[in-house]
Amino acid sequence: MIFTIKTNPVNQPLLNLDTQSAPDIADEAALHAELTAFAEFGAETQVEGWHGEDGLELPVYINEFWTAKQRQANALHEVSYRACFKPQLPRFFIERLTAPGDVVLDPFMGRGTTPLEAALKGRVPFGADVSPLAERLTAPRLDPPSSRDVAQRLEVVKKLCDAKSVSDAPDEDLLVFYHPETLHCLKVLRSYLQGRQEAGVLDSVDAWIRLVATNRLTGHSSGFFSVYTLPPNQAVTADRQRKINAKREQQPPFRDIFYIIQKKSKQLTKALTEVDLAMLDSVQDQARMVTASADALSQHLPAESVSLVVTSPPFLDVVQYATDNWLRCWFNGIDADAVPIWQCRQVDQWTDRMSASLAEMKTLLKPGGWVAFEVGEVRGGKIKLENYAVRAGLAAGLEPVLILINQQDFTKTANCWGVANNSRGTNTNRIVLFRKAASNS
Repeated sequence: MIFTIKTNPVNQPLLNLDTQSAPDIADEAALHAELTAFAEFGAETQVEGWHGEDGLELPVYINEFWTAKQRQANALHEVSYRACFKPQLPRFFIERLTAPGDVVLDPFMGRGTTPLEAALKGRVPFGADVSPLAERLTAPRLDPPSSRDVAQRLEVVKKLCDAKSVSDAPDEDLLVFYHPETLHCLKVLRSYLQGRQEAGVLDSVDAWIRLVATNRLTGHSSGFFSVYTLPPNQAVTADRQRKINAKREQQPPFRDIFYIIQKKSKQLTKALTEVDLAMLDSVQDQARMVTASADALSQHLPAESVSLVVTSPPFLDVVQYATDNWLRCWFNGIDADAVPIWQCRQVDQWTDRMSASLAEMKTLLKPGGWVAFEVGEVRGGKIKLENYAVRAGLAAGLEPVLILINQQDFTKTANCWGVANNSRGTNTNRIVLFRKAASNS
């Protein structure tokens, strides 16, 4: 496929919106107008044209539509995970394309940014991911317990830690991260949570503690259970950690995991207002979090129930799931190698996977529903996945509406398209916005 970008010098939408008279797309016209006029952070929107095969043209809106310069996200989002987007991204689309009570879905939910932001805005969160970790990182934050409940439950486990013996196996790979006493308590906590899970009595407080402990397993400060290592979204192997320990001449210090869990719990919930808690409570019973592949969601979620999808799928052969998450999976009793994460190395393979996933999203969408599909540049900017995302959406029967590029630290449009000033990656979010036809005919 051949795609070209042409500048629109008069900075106007390239779609002739006057010809679109159907009442059900009036909000679509308003969206185009808003994006064109957007200047909230001091810059005017650049409007360009995307030209594909068969005469397809889409407007491309380029601006700083949400900012990373301000701490505008709720602290409840602060759970580390590889390749996650900022909460401001889903919020941008949730506020414009849905109303309170609408269902918002992320079929590649990762740490759960979209479902959580949707819930905080009074929308019903649906989430799915092929990894069981995703549900364990997301669901507990939709129903956060009180600090008192967390403290009381931790006291129960602490007493078990003081009294209970666990496996005497040497655990040499784990001891490169943890002091022996820290590891003992961590294994007691792991055993306690797994026992509660197997007995069917694991409750929201247990689930919350498991979430926080999973997030504190390794990191680069005393706020984590481990000795100094890479940031928590960049796990390392035991052999790599041995090299880090030798280079830094360090030994794992004792960490009080119960104190750390309680402290992090308070940090996550510190900004929750009565309004936030009311919003979370209002959607709690309708929320759906499932462990499933994005190309098989219709087996788990109701058809034509979703108003908006906001998601970022896996890119091309970027993330090594088993390596990144082996410690998290160990703590949660998950076989990391058995999680069928897609590793697409060719764009045609990626496009086929995305087409199948987008077809499932179409089935779940209400007529007139939206998909905000965030992709990125890969391989030094040589491949721009929005081009292939458009193809995948068309194959799935969705209607491409526009391309939005949220740019940061760029001064020229050419840098957006060529990432000339960021050779190791990109500072842009690139979103293809699709819509399901308002009629099933």
